[in-house]
Parts: sequence; structure tokens; C-alpha cells
Amino acid sequence: QVQLVELGGGSVEPGESLKLSCVITGTTSSGNCMGWFRQAPGKEREGLASWDTDGSTYVADSVKGRFAISKDGANNTLNLQLSTLKPEDTAMYYCAASDLSVICWPGLIPHLNYRGQGTQVTVAS
Repeated sequence: QVQLVELGGGSVEPGESLKLSCVITGTTSSGNCMGWFRQAPGKEREGLASWDTDGSTYVADSVKGRFAISKDGANNTLNLQLSTLKPEDTAMYYCAASDLSVICWPGLIPHLNYRGQGTQVTVAS
């Protein structure tokens, strides 16, 4: 059983940065993929970034250059660095993980079978 807890959301002004962290407990024998997605009110879930156990990472084109994903192995934490935030980045942000071996890419992240409770990011003047 995998449990995910997101930390680090909050309210910021446009242009500012935030770092989101996802603390991961439990392990899967064959899962290889984890990442971040977001959902704004009235909108579809949007995959943002993925991390594979082989070390490969991908960031969605929509946020490339502003968002970065990384994993802290020592603390088993998956991080998402948000930079140059815009009002349209306002959403609930979730981390997710799979217990299956999958082709890991941002578009798959909203569909993975484990997810946290989410953390709210609000960008406003």
C-alpha cells in the first residue's frame, strides 16, 4: 500500500515561486511511475510532470520552463518546483503513483491508481 501526502501549497502573487513536496510511504514491487497533476474548478485534470524509477523525468509542454520535478531519495519525497507562477496556475495539486509497470509520462499521471489528498495553490495579486 502506497500513501502520498502533499505539502507546500499556499497563496502567492504572480511571478512568485512555490515548492510542493509529496511524502511517499510504502512501496510497490513493480510500480515505476509517479508524478504531479492539477485540477482547477470546472476543468479537466492536467498532468504536469512525471518521474520514472529509471531516472527519467518529463514536464508537460504547458508548464515546461517554469515547473521542475525531482525526487529526494533519502527522504522518499517527490518535489515539484513551481516558478514564475501565473493566475491560471491556480488549482489543487496532487501527486500520484502507480503500483504497475507503465510507460511513464505526464499525461498518464492523473490516471495512476494512488494519489494524495492534494494541496491548494492560489496565484493572485
